[in-house]
Order: sequence, then structure tokens, then C-alpha cells
Amino acid sequence: MPKDIPTLYGSLVFSDKVMRNKLPKDVYKALHKTIQNGTHLELDVANSVAVAMKEWAVENGATHFTHWFQPMTGYTAEKHDSFISPNGSGEVIMEFSGKELVKGEPDASSFPSGGLRATFEARGYTNWDPTSPAFIKDNTLYIPTAFCSFSGEALDKKTPLLRSMEALNKEAVKMLHLLGNKEITSVSTTVGPEQEYFLVPKEFYEKRRDLIFTGRTLFGAPAPKGQEMEDHYFGALKPRIAAYMHELDEELWKLGIPAKTKHNEVAPAQHELAPVFDTANVAVDHNQLTMEIMKKTAEKHGLVCLLHEKPFDGINGSGKHNNWSMSTNTGINLLDPGKTPAENIQFLVFLMAVIKAVDDYADLMRVSAASAGNDHRLGGNEAPPAIVSIFIGDELESVLKSIEEDAYFGKAHPVQLETGAHVLPHFTKDTTDRNRTSPFAFTGNKFEFRMLGSAASVANPNMVLNTAVAEALSQFYNELKDTAPEEMEHAVHELIKRAVKKHKKVIFNGNGYTEDWVKEAESRGLYNLVSTPEALPRFIADKNLDLFIKHGVFTREEIFSRYEILLETYSKTVAIESKTMQEMLIKDFLPAVNRYAAAAAKQVSDKKALLAELSTTSEEALVSNLTEISNRIAAGVTTLKEATAKAESTVDMQKQADLFLTEVLPVMEELKNAANEAEIKIPDEILPYPTYDHLLFYV
Repeated sequence: MPKDIPTLYGSLVFSDKVMRNKLPKDVYKALHKTIQNGTHLELDVANSVAVAMKEWAVENGATHFTHWFQPMTGYTAEKHDSFISPNGSGEVIMEFSGKELVKGEPDASSFPSGGLRATFEARGYTNWDPTSPAFIKDNTLYIPTAFCSFSGEALDKKTPLLRSMEALNKEAVKMLHLLGNKEITSVSTTVGPEQEYFLVPKEFYEKRRDLIFTGRTLFGAPAPKGQEMEDHYFGALKPRIAAYMHELDEELWKLGIPAKTKHNEVAPAQHELAPVFDTANVAVDHNQLTMEIMKKTAEKHGLVCLLHEKPFDGINGSGKHNNWSMSTNTGINLLDPGKTPAENIQFLVFLMAVIKAVDDYADLMRVSAASAGNDHRLGGNEAPPAIVSIFIGDELESVLKSIEEDAYFGKAHPVQLETGAHVLPHFTKDTTDRNRTSPFAFTGNKFEFRMLGSAASVANPNMVLNTAVAEALSQFYNELKDTAPEEMEHAVHELIKRAVKKHKKVIFNGNGYTEDWVKEAESRGLYNLVSTPEALPRFIADKNLDLFIKHGVFTREEIFSRYEILLETYSKTVAIESKTMQEMLIKDFLPAVNRYAAAAAKQVSDKKALLAELSTTSEEALVSNLTEISNRIAAGVTTLKEATAKAESTVDMQKQADLFLTEVLPVMEELKNAANEAEIKIPDEILPYPTYDHLLFYV
């Protein structure tokens, strides 16, 4: 029987509708004011909200509550407490106070702090974020919270994001008022993160230690068929996958997550889910939930959801496309060009602010997408290069060029698409094509940042983008603030003209996958930060420290702590991969190679014993080749063990990450190639793990 989707949607969310029904009018108005305008919430209001929230949660089967937060592990964290409170007569009542809603005290000592906290300094606080709605999952009321140390430093991803949203709101409203739009009181950033992922059979996943410990295959020969036929992209969904996607949609809809689009992606066993836009803070929370629900739902269908950026060699990895825009409280999308972008001053100011922001802080944009996993993906002919550039399309490029040259821009006339099949209905073409090779592309009324890896939180790139655009708007405001109203249009024209000349080097509408672009980007002076260890020092560059400190997004100490955490995470990730590879090769793979070589050698002796003149050329060649590979792998494992130990013993975190990049990963690459060379010669029943063909094609 079909389900009532409108009733199902948000049924487990303490939504605005629920609050209106459950809260006294004055309490609802106070809470709504906090959510809309960021005003402080008094404790008596919090107490009323807590009572209503608890009643609603218990009505919906909740027995516990948790402050749900996002520490700098890249995952979420939660500690569950029950609503029960003994009443002294051997019975309990269900209680939940405003103090419990507003503040929690998880142990902060075991979360990454980058030196902000000593191990013995254990106290940390979680602080309710009223702008992201509470929800029920697994009979527990989840309360989205920020996470900070006893001394107030941010220990999470939410707090800097909220600070950056406030910074952008402040600068955007100032600029809009200067341009004459004084009715606008707030600007929020909206985000829609598209999520790519792989689904593999659970029974095969459990036989691969590399997938279990690292999320990716550390070696594996390509299957006879990969993605070269281009038949999986948007292909018909297999019944098992369709059933998974259907249940996933329903589980997400219950939590108010607006899952909209689902389809097969380019690589075999790869898929994508895209939501409708939401405010940046809520979108980040929703994406963290989406990744968790994806994994849980997959298990119900005998599948495992892989969110690693590059789980399989030789086919596409997975990204997360961060669609970003700015909207006013009056419902205006500030990045909507309208019908005449050349005459839309407001749009051009905000467009140019984004272009300036990305050009000035391209290094930070790259840092926001940096990880050990994403390094395997960026730069391949499947993902944007490590060079940050902007695609704006032919029409907008022509508009900016006309401003730069003080030339007249003739409006492009609508063009109907001619298909040659008269039975098909006519429609008007867009004014520009799309560019899937661009890391930062304008796609009609938003920008799509395509560098981010599939496993990452979208908090970091949005925090960077918000702050950088806030700075660009701040500089524009300072240039225009003393301009008389009658001179404003001319002053804006001259400002954009100067900005185009200075920042057009970051605009590139061509093919970002070519070597020619790499050379051209270098000549333009653009960053090409290929690896994470190369990119991360830019996080603490003076101009970037100044940016974050000026806008109150980070303190100096918070920036350096995150720099250290990012370095440490990179090194630990590669170290785990190295040790997993060593263990798999020594315990599993080499015994299989030697066992098959011994069987081939026995064939040689059996043939000779049967008839001396029988040819054993192929068997002898196989034994010789497998023995040579086995010796190469054994020697390589020794080298890898030594290189890993050397890197781990290095105290300086930057030097340690550099060693993992330059000395550990190359040895792992050599070992992977050697293992793949042997794998294709060994029968499946002898191999100690399922091969790519089973993982990718047996769903």
C-alpha cells in the first residue's frame, strides 16, 4: 500500500509545525526569533521548550536523549541519557529540563584537540543549536549541539560554521543596504550536497581486511569490464539497489532530510543521492545523518555502503558536490542573474564577491577538501584537478568582459533547441553549457564546489567559502560606503571593472583535465597543491590567519590546532593503510601465491615423472614468475615496514606527513602493482579475498 509521504516527511522531527502546536505562543515567538535572527535564548524559554520537546519525544517512543555533535574526527558523537528520574518511592518520572537541553558535559579529553587541551583537562561542553531541529532516531531524542572546551575554544565543526554564517550575514546585509535594499534584515547561505557512494555485497566486504580497516582496496587487479562501456551511468536500477534506495528515501524523509534525486553513477556499483537545498548549518547536519543512514540501511539489504573517495583502482572515485548560494530573508537568491544579468547590479556585486573570494583564498578552498583519501581522486579524469578555478559560462564571461572594456553587452536572445525530430516538444536552451571538469562552477543560480571527497563533512568548505565571501563583501563595502546614492551605479561599475581585471585569472571555462591547463594555470599564478601535506601549510599562512581572526571564525590557537589535527589525521590514515597492507600481504596473499606456485611446481614434477619428454614450459614460467613476484613482495613489505616506522618516529607533524607522502605511499604503490600482477594469474578459489569482479558486479 502506498505511504502518505507528506505525513511521513518530518514525522520524527521537532519541526516548526510541532513547535507551534506544543509551545505557548510567547515561547514559540521567542524561539522562532532566535532561529531567524540569532538572538539569545533565555533559560525560562529553554525550560518550556525542553518540556514540550520531551513530551513530543516520549509520545513518539523515545526513552533517551543525546546531545549530538561533530568533533574534529570527521564523524558525529553522542552520549545517551534516559529521561527517567527516581521520585523516592521506588518509581520514576520522565523529566527533561531546560538546563539539560541547553548544556551537556561530555568528556573532551579523548577527542582531537590539536593541543588546545591537555589529556587531564577532560571537561568539555555541548551547547544546543536551536537553528537545527531536534529529531528522533532509534528511540532517542537527538539534539544538535556545538562542542567546546572548558575554556571556550571550538572543538567541533559546527561552531566555526555558525560563526562564518554570522560573518557573511553581517557583511551581506551591509552591502545590500548600501545598494538600497534596506528591507532585507538577514542573509543565509544555502547548501545542497550531492552524495556519491558505492554499494558492495556484505559477504564479499567482510572477506577484505583492507575495506574493513581503511574503506578502500589496497590492491586488486581490474575486472575485465569496468566503466568503459558507459552503461552504468543513469542505467536501470537493479532490484536490490532500487529496494535499498526506496527504504533510504523513506528513512531520510522521516528525519526531514529532503532527499530528491537518486541514480546510478559512472562506475559499476556506484550511485548518487542529491537533496533539496537547505540552510548551510542544517544541510551539514543532514549530510552527516545521510551518511550514517546510508550505512545502516545498506546492512538491512545485505550490502555495505562505501563512502571512501577512492575505494577501487582504475574506476571513478566518489565526490560530494557542494552546491552553494546566498538567500535573503525576503526570499531573493542573490546569485540568480535574472533575465538581464548585465543590468542586475546586485547580482554582479555578489557574483564578483564570490569570484574575488575564491581567487584570494583558493589555497584555503583546496585545504577544505584535503584528505589522504581525496588525494587519490583529485586530478584524475573523473574529478576536478587540484587547481582551484571558476567556470562561469560564456554569457557571464561576456558580461564581465564588457564591463572590463566599457563595451556594450548585447543581450543573448533565447534559442530553441533543434533535435531534428519534429514530434518532440520545443524548449529554450540555457544560455551556457555546464563544465563537469571545473572545481567551482556556476550552474545557473548557485556555485557547485566539486572538489570535496565523499566521506568528508561539508562544514569545512562552507565555512571557508562563507568567510572568504564575507571578506570580499567587506572590502567592496569599504570602497563604496562613501559614495553618494546618485553615483552608486557608476561606482559599482568601476569597482567590478577593477575586480574583473584583478581576479579574471581564476576564471577558466575550458577542459580542466588537460595538461595544457596545468601549464596555463601555472602561468596565471594559480595554486596547484597536489597533495594534502603540500596543501595544509596554506591553512596557517599569514593572510589566512588574518582572514579567520578578523571575522571571528577562529582564534589563532584554534587554527593551529586544526592544522595539527589535519596533519595527524593524514599520517594516521596512511599508517593504518600501510599496516593493513603489510598484514594482508604477509598473512594472506603471499601464502596464496606460494601455494599456487608449489602446485604448479608439482605439475612440473608430475609431468616429468609420467613422461620425461613432456613440455613443462608454461608451468615452469609460471613458477618462476610467481616466485620472483613473491620475493619482490616480501622485500617490499620489509621496506614498507621500515619506511612506516621512520615516519611514525618523526616528531614534527609536517615532516611526518611529508614522509608518509614521499616514502611510504610510493612503496605501497609498488607493492600494489606487484600483487595485482600475481593476482591475475591465480585462480579465485586460491585467492584469500574476493576480486573486483565480485565486489562490483555481483549485487
